Amino acid sequence: MLRRPRIHSASTLIWSGARMNKGSASGQASFGRALAFVVVLGGVMAAPTLARADEGGVGFWLPGVFGSLTATPLVPGFAFSTIYYHTAVDGGGNVAFARQVTRGNLQVNFTGSLDARLNALVDLYMAAPSYTFEERFLGGQATVLMLVPYGRAKGSVDATLTGNLGLGGNGFTIGGSASDTVDGFGDLGPLFNLRWNHGVDNYMAYVTGNLTVGRYDPKRLANLGLGHNAIDAGGAYTYFDAKTGWEFSATLGFTYNFENTHTQYQNGIAMHLDVGASRFVTKQLQLGVVAYGYQQITCDSGAGNRLGCFKSSVYGVGPQIGYIVPIDEHLQGYFNAKAYVEFGEQNRAAGSNFWLTFAISPKAPEEDKSKTTTSMMRK
Repeated sequence: MLRRPRIHSASTLIWSGARMNKGSASGQASFGRALAFVVVLGGVMAAPTLARADEGGVGFWLPGVFGSLTATPLVPGFAFSTIYYHTAVDGGGNVAFARQVTRGNLQVNFTGSLDARLNALVDLYMAAPSYTFEERFLGGQATVLMLVPYGRAKGSVDATLTGNLGLGGNGFTIGGSASDTVDGFGDLGPLFNLRWNHGVDNYMAYVTGNLTVGRYDPKRLANLGLGHNAIDAGGAYTYFDAKTGWEFSATLGFTYNFENTHTQYQNGIAMHLDVGASRFVTKQLQLGVVAYGYQQITCDSGAGNRLGCFKSSVYGVGPQIGYIVPIDEHLQGYFNAKAYVEFGEQNRAAGSNFWLTFAISPKAPEEDKSKTTTSMMRK
């Protein structure tokens, strides 16, 4: 899921090694192309089961995959990125109980209370090869991408369950704990997006989903696969002014989940918003903030749903830093680190997460020197 960036100054403006021409909108776009691949990574990843929302507190969309420079244009050709993602979250009794229901441990409607904590620790390493086409499609720039996650998920729950199954009598009290660890591949995440650039205004539309090849077992507390298919679509806007180095991006999307045939449970439709604001304080160093909001807008359903509506939501905010690294005359690298602290969660495990990305992409091509009167600088 993606991203990117008129110049009204008589001076030559150069950020991150992209040449800015006097009064040139093309120079503005060149900077965005030189940098934006880092954001083309995301939005295509199903969250490791247990760490995120809806069924059992778990959903397809992983908040934070989008950030800054989301809609700016890219340099045509192949590009590659690697991402390290770490999260540590915990959930209260409602999320822990939901996980037991979707594991099949509770097959009847339940009335009672649960004193429990569910904890999860996830480390993922993701590869994201992509290709951006030079030919225009619907007037925009098209990119295809595949996200391939591999990692480890750990989950544990400690609980005391008190309730009554509607059978009369004094009810019951059950205490205990359980834990699971799983290593392997997660679901693959194919993505297609289109981007349009108009000076400082940039627009993007995307569609993504998942291929259910990741490790999944409905009986486990922790999984790397989702167990069902989902499709997500949305759009983004980026304001980027290469003259000042300021940018702002916002990406809004919606997720439709198909029924999990293993559990006969179907997550509701979810809405998510990712935003980023930053400034290039030098031609290579970027500083800023990121945030997200996630809200399930329709109820869960299915024959296996023992939880009722169970809408989930969460919010997160944190800092980001980026740095552009020249590699050679044809390629550039980009490091980005960002972290989120979550709050306002409902029916969802929450905590904190950290992203570290390194992207390698083509540099913006240099214009013919005979066609410009400005100087050129490299990163």
